[in-house]
Amino acid sequence: MVLAFFLSGAAALIYQSAWQRLLQSLVGVDIESVTLVVSVFMLGLGLGAMVGGWLADRAPRRLLLAFCLFEAGIAAYGLASVPLLTELAPWLGTPSRALTGLLCFALLLPPTLAMGATLPMLVAHAVRGGAGVGQSTGALYFVNTVGAALGAAAMGFVMLHWLDLRQAIQLAAGLNLTASVAVGLALRRRETA
Repeated sequence: MVLAFFLSGAAALIYQSAWQRLLQSLVGVDIESVTLVVSVFMLGLGLGAMVGGWLADRAPRRLLLAFCLFEAGIAAYGLASVPLLTELAPWLGTPSRALTGLLCFALLLPPTLAMGATLPMLVAHAVRGGAGVGQSTGALYFVNTVGAALGAAAMGFVMLHWLDLRQAIQLAAGLNLTASVAVGLALRRRETA
């Protein structure tokens, strides 16, 4: 589970960097486009944490399954994001900054919300297993943050030199799918034991 959350963190920052570059190529490079992507990520992560907490209270026995589904959903959205954003480029490049901002928020909020929901679900699962809330939150957040830092560094120093944005996003989707499958297999082993 820890490795899965590490991979999830790495994927999140690869997406953020790739989507930011993709949107900048569609709507222009300026402080507003950077602020927009960072803002929607923060909003999505915050709202997602609320959703994850709500799910943890309502379906405590299905948290790992929910984690798998959310990670798979993030991967699916990631794979669809390049064609989706490219197809919507004429709408994103409108002279209305407000419309562009709203469209970008609408496009990036679903995956960032799913990303934000995963931490509370895993913390609640760990607490159910006997770990303390503080220890679980700290350990999982640390692992996810290290993954995010490495994902951002890999994107900036390696991937952009060897991969295009579509390939980087595909790699991130692969990390999400790996996290989903790894936790799913662990869940299946536990249920059959």
